Order: sequence, then C-alpha cells, then structure tokens
Amino acid sequence: MKTISSVVEAYIKKKPFLQSALAQGIINLTSLSRIVKPEIQEELGKEVRNGAIVMALKRLSDDLEFRATHKIVKVLKNIGEITVRSSLTDFTFLVSDTILSHQAKLLEEVNTNQDVFYTSSRGVNEMNIVVSSSMDAVVEELFKAERCTQKAENLSSITVKLPAENVSVPGIYYFIFQRLAWEGIVLYEVISTTNEFTILVNDDQVDVAFKTIKDLKTL
Repeated sequence: MKTISSVVEAYIKKKPFLQSALAQGIINLTSLSRIVKPEIQEELGKEVRNGAIVMALKRLSDDLEFRATHKIVKVLKNIGEITVRSSLTDFTFLVSDTILSHQAKLLEEVNTNQDVFYTSSRGVNEMNIVVSSSMDAVVEELFKAERCTQKAENLSSITVKLPAENVSVPGIYYFIFQRLAWEGIVLYEVISTTNEFTILVNDDQVDVAFKTIKDLKTL
C-alpha cells in the first residue's frame, strides 16, 4: 500500500540534487510541498494536504542528514593522499584484435621512464589511454594502425586515496562527483581501483577540482 511518505521518498530519490539540498537543510519545505503536491496526488489518486507532505519531507530530510553525516562524511574525513599530475593526453581507441599487442609495446616504452604517467581502461568497444604529453608521439606511432576516435590534450589528473571502508558505504562516489558537478567541473575520465580513484580534468579546472576534493575532509 502506497503512503504519502513512501511516494514522497520515491519522488525525491529521482532528483539527486534535490535530495542533497534536503540533506543539507537548505530548502523551504512548505514551498517544496506545493511544487510536488500535484505529482504526489496523482500517484496516490487522492487529495493530499500540504502539511502531510511537509511532514514527510521533514522526516526524509532528517534521515538523509543522518546518513550523510554519520556514514559518508566519516569516510570523506579520512581521505588520504591527493596527487595531481599535469600535462596529460587522453587517447580513445576502438577495441580491435591487435590493440593489446600495441598496448604491450607501449608499456615497454613506459617502463623505461619512471617519470611518465600512464593509465588505461577498457570497455566493451573502446579503450582509453592516458599518458604524459611527452609520450604523444610514441602513442601515435605505436597505435597508427588503430582507429583513434578522440584525442584530448592539456589535461590534468587528480588521484585520491580513499580509506578501506569506502567499499561498504554507499554514496561515496556520488557525494564526491556531485560536489564537482556543482562547481562546473567537466570529467574527461574516471578510473578507479578498490581504494583509489583518478579523475581527468582540463588543466584550467584542476585547481578548483583539487580544492573541492580537499575541502571534503573538512565537512
């Protein structure tokens, strides 16, 4: 059986930014109730008083605040080392039968220079290779037989070490990426391991992105 509380919660969960604003207590609940009332009434198939919606929103915002404060924020306060690298290039290639052999040759080149940044990720149809810009010519030569669909230059990476408990707390990445989105940060790539993730951004946005992530430790 549908209740006002369950319908209101389902509505809010479909709107991530609204959900976060509720958790921070920065929304006028009375005004919000008037806005959502038509959809709540349609879902329930009956008239609903504004006061009932306000109460449902209040309970939900309290619950969201608790979860954010006592779980996610606890993990974010223990963020470890934050490493920044600049002058990077992001290549996107279509996956082929020969691309792994070319990647193996690139790894041999990378291993001869420990100062070079290198990371890669592979999907079903595409492979991304991120390297120091000094390796651009090497990548282009080794992968000249492959189909490059995009080459993005003048990028920087920010690598963040997360505490081990990040794998058991839902919403960690959402919370971080939400803050970056609020600051208008465009993410070219997101590459992660169990307790570490790397984002790739434009050189001119790296300072704002770094500060945004660093400030999470002081929430």
